[in-house]
Amino acid sequence: MKNYITLFLKGMAMGASDVVPGVSGGTIAFISGIYERLINAIKSINVTNLKLLFTGKFGQFWRNVDCNFLLCIVLGIAFSFLTLAKIITHLLETQPIFIWAFFFGLVIASTLFVGRDVKWNIKTIATFAAMAILSFFITSPQNQPMMQNDALWYIFLCGAIAICAMILPGISGSFILVLLGQYQFMLQAISTLNIVVLVTFMCGAIIGIVSFANILSWLFAHFKQITLAALVGFMFGSLNKIWPWKNTLQTYTDSHGTIKPLIQENILPTIDANFATALCLTIAGFAIIFTIEFVSKKMHKK
Repeated sequence: MKNYITLFLKGMAMGASDVVPGVSGGTIAFISGIYERLINAIKSINVTNLKLLFTGKFGQFWRNVDCNFLLCIVLGIAFSFLTLAKIITHLLETQPIFIWAFFFGLVIASTLFVGRDVKWNIKTIATFAAMAILSFFITSPQNQPMMQNDALWYIFLCGAIAICAMILPGISGSFILVLLGQYQFMLQAISTLNIVVLVTFMCGAIIGIVSFANILSWLFAHFKQITLAALVGFMFGSLNKIWPWKNTLQTYTDSHGTIKPLIQENILPTIDANFATALCLTIAGFAIIFTIEFVSKKMHKK
């Protein structure tokens, strides 16, 4: 039971991070030690196991797909969306610098924490550098979004790409939708219950996440160190997106009529009381990762 509660809490943390544009639930899964298990569970949703489900062998299907694990994670994410999402969204609107500063410290510590498990050599260092540069350019707040496209094939493709980004540490699925020009369009589809658009997007997401999970699982099995270095690079490069101090260059109006930033640029902070508070929150976010590790080790020893 304790294990299920822990998984539920990790799912809650993933859900809370997914609310923040630029922070991925995959990052939380990565630093909380469930990333590979999550990838393997998703990978297990294949034709062979689905046949078990449709032929009445429900128990075997449940065990093969690790459904106890997936159920705890999904329930945690859902609970977080229903409870914490409004709080975090409100804080992002009213105290954006403080929220970004906290996550900035969290991701820095996460990069160092996970990076300790990598056996650094020429190959892993080169992979880290390449992925960090790629992530830096992808998550640049100055990226110009593409034009909106309501073609069903494009919506399907956006679903597949966005869901893959959500399980990649450091890259937010919602941010990718902004870059693809579909963020506001999908919000409107949800608010108006456009079934055709939503089903098309979900089909793309399902195919995308299962296919990508298979690729990641294979990479972990055959090139674990290089894969870890790549994921650490993605996290490190994403610091570009979650830098707390920004200047808004262009805005957009969401489906609720709220004006939100679309294109921004990173700027240097002003040294004042807010800077001191943001710095303390960055340190707090940094400290949380290593506090969790310390407590986990103590519990493991007991």
